[in-house]
Amino acid sequence: MDQISREDLLALLQARSVQLVEALPADAFAAEHLPGARNVPGQVSAELAAQIAPDRAATVVVYCSGPYCNRSKIAAAAFARLGYVDVRVYAGGKTDWAQAGLAFEGSRASAGVGQPA
Repeated sequence: MDQISREDLLALLQARSVQLVEALPADAFAAEHLPGARNVPGQVSAELAAQIAPDRAATVVVYCSGPYCNRSKIAAAAFARLGYVDVRVYAGGKTDWAQAGLAFEGSRASAGVGQPA
């Protein structure tokens, strides 16, 4: 599975040419997630994948909490098995995003918890 750096992910987000997927439980997603991300809290079914990323040729980037979390790799492999041709893993995940001082969306973000000053 191809990995993607934070810088390359930011470029894709700026160009609006990526479907960003968080592979963490729904409560973690609700608390905070990368801007524009969709949530896959469990297994990736064909139906769920089609709802989240209907274009199998589009770039799909999956992330989770950080480099020691395997959920993103498992979800990315499922997207690839379902015929998605450009699936990448942002291995740094939420940890790398936060360390870079980048903003999150979600209930914690709207409350200002954990946001850079």
